[in-house]
Formats: sequence, C-alpha cells, structure tokens
Amino acid sequence: MGMFNLTRLSEFILLGLSSQPEDQKPLFALFFIIYLVTLMGNLLIILAIRSDPKLQNPMYFFLSILSFADICYTTVIVPKMLMNFLSETKTIAYAECLTQMYFFLVFGNMDSYLLAVMAIDRYVAICNPFHYVTVMSHRRCVLLLSFSIAFSCLHSLLHVLLVNRLTFCASNVIHHFFCDVSPVLKLSCSSTSISELAAMTEGLVSVMAPFVCIIISYLQILIAVLKMPSAAGKHKAFSTCSSHLTVVTLFYGTIIYVYFQPLSSYNVNDRIATIIYTVLTSMLNPFIYSLRNKDMKRGLEKLISRIKSQTDKLSSTESNKIPGP
Repeated sequence: MGMFNLTRLSEFILLGLSSQPEDQKPLFALFFIIYLVTLMGNLLIILAIRSDPKLQNPMYFFLSILSFADICYTTVIVPKMLMNFLSETKTIAYAECLTQMYFFLVFGNMDSYLLAVMAIDRYVAICNPFHYVTVMSHRRCVLLLSFSIAFSCLHSLLHVLLVNRLTFCASNVIHHFFCDVSPVLKLSCSSTSISELAAMTEGLVSVMAPFVCIIISYLQILIAVLKMPSAAGKHKAFSTCSSHLTVVTLFYGTIIYVYFQPLSSYNVNDRIATIIYTVLTSMLNPFIYSLRNKDMKRGLEKLISRIKSQTDKLSSTESNKIPGP
C-alpha cells in the first residue's frame, strides 16, 4: 500500500463491511440471498406489468423502468461485493473502480428522477384526472424517461472525470464496499476542492431538484385530497400514493444522511446507511408496491398463475413422453 504516484496506481482495495475473517461467509450468504430476492422480485414486477393489459398506463410504465434500474443498480455493486467476501485480496482495478462509480451514479440518479416522475404522474392523476391521458401521453412519458437517462449519464460522467484528475499517493484502501465518490476522494493526496464543490453544487441540485419536485407534487395532492367530500375518495387517493411515499422516504432519507455532510466526517455509519438505499430499497420496492397496491397484486397473481399453469403443462407433456412398461 505504501506510497504510490498516479502512474503506478493500478488498483484499489475495498475494505468492505467487515475486515474480520469469520464475518465473510455469513455476510456472503446474507447478501447473496438479498441479491437473488432483488433480482426475482423486480423481474416479476416487470413481467407482471408487461403481461397485464390493465397495467398498461404511465404509472406502471415508470414502475417497470424503476424495477429495471434497481436490478442494474444492485448488479453494479453486489456481485463484486460477493466476490470480495470470498477473496483474501479484495482488490478492484483502477479502471473497474471508475466504471463501477460511473454506473452506480447513473442508476442511482435514474432512481431519483423516476421517483420524481412518478410523483408528477400521481399529481396529474389525482389533481387533473380529466386531462390525465393527454398530459401523461406516451410521447411525454418517453421524453421524461429520456431526460432522466440523459441527465443521469452526464451527471455521472462529470463526477467520474473529476475523480480521474486526482492523484492517489498515500493509500489505496477504500473504506467502503464499493467505489463511491466520497471514500475515493478521501484517498487523494491532491486537492479535492473542485470535486467537493461539484458535489455540493451540481450534485446537490441533481439530488434535490427531483426531491423538491416530489414535495411540491405531494403538497398539491394533499390539498386536492383534503377538498374531496367523500371519505372513500380520500382513502383511494392516499392508497395510490402510499407505496411511492414509502420508497421515497427510504431512498431520500438515507441519501440525505450519507451525502449532505463534510467529506472529513465520512465514517463506518455511512457505509451501513448506504446499504439501505443501494441494496435494501431495491429489494423492498417489489414488496412495497405489490403488497400496498391492489392492481399490482392482482397482476402478480395472474403472472404466477400463468407461470404455474405453463409449468404444469410442460410437466404433463414430459410425463406423457415417457414410455410405459
């Protein structure tokens, strides 16, 4: 680890969640199960939405994209983490580290903007229902999605290019389980003022803009719902928003805790908090949306029933092919 200069640095060491050898296999088992549940849960959400005609509307279109982004989000982080749990070296190549950082920021920002777009969708559905089809047209949904992807890619590229300018000469040990911006910046022996300024200005705007959009949308929804004369109408309006609000609280609560603090104060508690919005939120999203949404629950039941029916048919066909005595 010693003293490095920029030309000699070829890899980092990811310290991970624990440096104790006895913790590695239990942590591997835990995160392997979480990863499998995340993949299966989000894939089922996507398939249910794509296969059910009643779920072909903007809200579920964006939910399916959010599930896809969550699959990619965790895939950028967890497989490398799992490999390191079983490895003694726990190294990651310099280029691989920057690549991981880039795609982590891309899909993290996509999640943020998709949550904002879904809040706008709920606002239009509740506050302007008669113009919902016109306002949330397919063309407009595609434009909103395109903007989310384009801005996320440009935002991520900026921060990775700024990190790539730095000199690393004191240590190559990253006190984290993946290549996040803050722990990598802490290793630099050159000035990180430009990167920190970008994080506190452009980074702050890119995170807070969708969050403010969500707050404004829900304030408008709250005002509209309180004006409804029917208690049943109020309950229905709130029930359509509850899943989204739960995810927003989990996602933004931990992001604000981790990133809106000085670089010097970044510590082990931030690693634990990062697990919530990078791994646990992606795993919990399918459960939150399916358990608290009747349409989604019905779509999943139809999909599972269809899969079971197809499996039974295949089993029956295979058994009929087996010759008798």
